[in-house]
Amino acid sequence: MTNKINIKGEKVALSNFQEIDITDKYLSWLNDPEVVQYSRQRFIDHDFLSSKKYFESFTESKNLFISIKLLKDNQMIGTMTVYFSTHNTADVGILIGDKSQWGKGYGKDAWNSLLMWLENELNIVKITAGTLASNIGMLNVMKESGMSLEAKKNHETIDSKSIDILYFYRFKN
Repeated sequence: MTNKINIKGEKVALSNFQEIDITDKYLSWLNDPEVVQYSRQRFIDHDFLSSKKYFESFTESKNLFISIKLLKDNQMIGTMTVYFSTHNTADVGILIGDKSQWGKGYGKDAWNSLLMWLENELNIVKITAGTLASNIGMLNVMKESGMSLEAKKNHETIDSKSIDILYFYRFKN
């Protein structure tokens, strides 16, 4: 892994996800239909081995798998990913798995902290992310972080309804 992270936001701390983070609680998030309703993870049955394989895919990669922990008690509440591509660009994703922490600003804090770190520490010039048009919480986080709509394309099906995928971007200031 090329980048060790230790990022502190106002409410959360971001660090490299470790194998020890693959707990029953973490697996319960990945297998909770409500938590993964907007994610491609909703099509996969997760267990320790599948999660360990996913974790290991990052160990020999420049990409990042990140844990989100509360500053107040070091409790892990979610994860983030960063996939780097050419020309100093990166695609970012987030999952707040602990539903008891939804709506408290932790995802927004993690998102903004990571984007600032990518721009300032790694000199990433363009950050991208995507979400389904029905994921209002994620749309708000992306817009409030200064991201702009780049494209609306394709669609996925949720509950037999076609939903657009919206792609956003942000250039380094």
